[in-house]
Amino acid sequence: MDQLIQVVEAAQERQDLPEIRPGDTIKMQLRVIEGEKERLQAYEGVIISDSGAGTNRTITVRKISNGVGVERIIPLNSPNIESIEVRKYGKTRRAKLSYLRKRTGKAALRVKERKVSAPAGK
Repeated sequence: MDQLIQVVEAAQERQDLPEIRPGDTIKMQLRVIEGEKERLQAYEGVIISDSGAGTNRTITVRKISNGVGVERIIPLNSPNIESIEVRKYGKTRRAKLSYLRKRTGKAALRVKERKVSAPAGK
């Protein structure tokens, strides 16, 4: 039974998303439905948490909007995610970056940058 669940989840998991980790700064396009209309909304911030696995994987993205910290928990397998683009790759020593919540201003989003080699063939 457990193997059957794994097979079904693997078939339903999204494959078009980039590899992301806590500390990365991402820009995502989210599909928002307002009444009859549908539009794309950009959301850019730092990943401060990553939890779950497979189809249940979620990330917490934090941004500063008008001086106020805004966090959003987003299921990565959601059909409302149009695209995710990694702006900066962050280098951290923690899996959960909850200490960023105490910071203000530019320091609230400052994470050391890690070097990433370009994918082969590009």
